[in-house]
Amino acid sequence: MSDARPTSSERRGSSIFDQDPESLRAWAVERDLPRYLGDQVLRWVYERGVIDPKRMSDVSRRGRELLLESFHFGEAVELAAPAASDGTRKILLGWPDPAVPTEGSLTVLGQDPEKQTECVMIPTEDRRTACISSQVGCPVGCRFCASGLGGLEGNLTRGRIVEQAWRLGRIPDSGRVTNVVFMGMGEPLANLSAVTDSIRTLHAPWGLGISARRITVSTVGLPAAIRKFSTFDLPVTLALSLHAPNDELRREIIPWATYSTVPELLDACQEYFRRSGREITVEYILLGGFNDRVEHARELAAHADRLRCNVNLIRYNEVAGLPFQRPSSDDVHRFQAELRRRGVNAHIRASRGRDIAAACGQLRHERRHGGRVEQHAGRDVD
Repeated sequence: MSDARPTSSERRGSSIFDQDPESLRAWAVERDLPRYLGDQVLRWVYERGVIDPKRMSDVSRRGRELLLESFHFGEAVELAAPAASDGTRKILLGWPDPAVPTEGSLTVLGQDPEKQTECVMIPTEDRRTACISSQVGCPVGCRFCASGLGGLEGNLTRGRIVEQAWRLGRIPDSGRVTNVVFMGMGEPLANLSAVTDSIRTLHAPWGLGISARRITVSTVGLPAAIRKFSTFDLPVTLALSLHAPNDELRREIIPWATYSTVPELLDACQEYFRRSGREITVEYILLGGFNDRVEHARELAAHADRLRCNVNLIRYNEVAGLPFQRPSSDDVHRFQAELRRRGVNAHIRASRGRDIAAACGQLRHERRHGGRVEQHAGRDVD
């Protein structure tokens, strides 16, 4: 076989984090290299955390040279990596390499330093959760969220999604990633192919080896997209970003809510539960004076009664220039108490990383605006 260098388009489209054993074995055979080279490379990347082929000592010299010519071994540029006093760590990533086409009309990110995503490592006593992004920006445009302020700028590939979790797992003294939540930037079900492919890598024993039950995909919800996702063969947890108990309020804060009703969303979630056997998580961001009254809790409890679910209550963090306020602690606990009085399994999500702009889209928003915003933007991280 020829050792000819790949064309520029081949090189641009290939990340080692896009690969799996089958694709790497095929790549090796095409170049007259041993089939097992692919398995060797994946062990170096995921077990040993090595993404420099020159350090892969059990790979032949020719194999190492062809690997360097064929693949990117880490595409992202770390632009910031602040650490919070509570141990939360955030990484702001830039994606500078040229764009490549994806399925459909939307291309992945091009050569532009403004193309940035965020990922967060959230340590607790018994877990290390990687919060990762699926897109740059967000197509949904929730009125309270920093992620969608600039609109949608592009999809992330499978490899770029996986690379976030890999990088978080390589933070010194942070420990191995035990859980993954798709609660960073973007709407995961709007980039479904890349998201499901990345979940396979996150879950695979040759990848990060994370149990499917420890992976959560959060969606603002379109019934058709949820139903399509319900056919996915790995039993991950689905989190519905409901954020309001009725259509009138929900459409004031979530533009996509015009495309479906709350009952339609709950029916789709019920189908997901029937197919996967996984209890749904309902996410509800509490906006001071808007959706945090006891009567709203009663409406939410009525919905929860028809769905096998738990409810995560999220205290809002203000975004400069947006009209929403953080709720009072009394109102948050009163809301939770009403849900629990009506038999709902409701929890208040802990605020993490508030001193490092750890909420969704916040660090990118602050960096683009030349400094810190007035308060911490967006929703809390888990």
